[in-house]
Amino acid sequence: MVFGARVWKTGIAVALALYISAWLNFTPPVIAAVAAIFAMQPSIYRSWRYFLEQLQTNILGAALALLAGMFFSNNVIAIGIVCILVIIICLRMGMEETIGLTLVTVVAVMEASGEWQFAVNRFLLSLIGIGCAFLINVLFFPPKPREQFAAQIETAFGKMSLLLRTVISNEMKETVFREEKESLQGALNSLAGKYKLMEEEVKKLKRNRFSHIRHLVIYKQKLLVMNKGLEVLEAVDEHYFQATRTPQIDVYFDEHLEKLSKYHEHALLKFDDKLKADSNEGVDIEAENELFMTRLIERYNERPAGMLRLSVVAAAMYDYGYQVARLDKLVEHYHRGETEEKEPFDLLLKSIRLK
Repeated sequence: MVFGARVWKTGIAVALALYISAWLNFTPPVIAAVAAIFAMQPSIYRSWRYFLEQLQTNILGAALALLAGMFFSNNVIAIGIVCILVIIICLRMGMEETIGLTLVTVVAVMEASGEWQFAVNRFLLSLIGIGCAFLINVLFFPPKPREQFAAQIETAFGKMSLLLRTVISNEMKETVFREEKESLQGALNSLAGKYKLMEEEVKKLKRNRFSHIRHLVIYKQKLLVMNKGLEVLEAVDEHYFQATRTPQIDVYFDEHLEKLSKYHEHALLKFDDKLKADSNEGVDIEAENELFMTRLIERYNERPAGMLRLSVVAAAMYDYGYQVARLDKLVEHYHRGETEEKEPFDLLLKSIRLK
C-alpha cells in the first residue's frame, strides 16, 4: 500500500471538519468527519462533481427523512423504508456514489424525530464534511493525473521490459515471473484508472484545446501498447513453451522481441524529448515486423511441428510491434508541430469521443 497525498489530505479534511463543527457547536461532529472521508476524490473534476451530486441527494434525503420523522418519529421500520426510497432515487438519478453518505444524513435526520432544527443541524454537518474535503483536495497537493500517469508508465515499462527480454530465454525463476507479471497487471489497471481521470478532465472541464487532446491521444496509445506487451507475455506463457521448437526458433523469437522492446523504449524516451532526433534513423520496425511474420509463414507452409502454437505467439508479437510503430509515429508528429500532426491525430480522436 502506498501512502500518498490522498491519505494525508483525508486526515487533514477530517480534522478540519471536526474543528469547524466544534467551533460552530454542531453535534455530533462525527457526521462531518464521515462526510469528509467519503468526499475525498482522486481528481478535481470528481471532487466538484461529487460535491454537486451530494448537495442534491443530501437535500432530497434530508427532506424525505424530515417528513418521515414528523409522521413516524424514529421508528426503525420507517427509517429502513426511507433508506430504500433514497437508494432507489439515487440510482434513478445516476448518482450511485452518493448513496452511502446520503443514507448517513437520512439516519441522522430521522434520529431527530422530525425536529427541523436538529435536521438542519445534521444536514449542515454533512455539508461541512463535504466542503472541507473539496477545499483540501483543491488547495493542498491537488491531484495531477497526467504527472502520475507519466511516472507510473515509466515504472510499468521497466517491469515489462525485463519480462519481455527474459521470457523467451526462460532465465527468470517461475515464481518470480508470476509475481512480476501480476505486479505488471496491477500497474496497468492503475494506469487505466489514471487515464480515465485525465479523459474526464478533458471532456468535462472544457479543456478541449488541441494541446490537451493530442496529449490524451498519445497517453491512450501508450496504455494500449503496454497492454499489447502484456498480451505477448501471456501468449508466450500459454503457448510458446508447449510448442515443439528448435534452438534457432528460440533465438529468432528472442531477438525480435528484444528489438520490439527496445523500439518501445525509444518511443517513450522520444516523447519525453530525451533522445536525439535521428536516434532511430535507419530503423524500420514495421518492415522488420513484417519480415518476421513473412519468414514464420514460410516455415508454417512447411508445417513443422508446433508451428500452430508458435503462430499465436508471433501474432501477439506482431500486434505489439504494430502498435509500437503507431505510437512512434504519433510522437514524431507531436514534436513536429500542430499543423503537421493534426491529420494523424484525428485518426485516434474518434475513439476518445470528445463532446
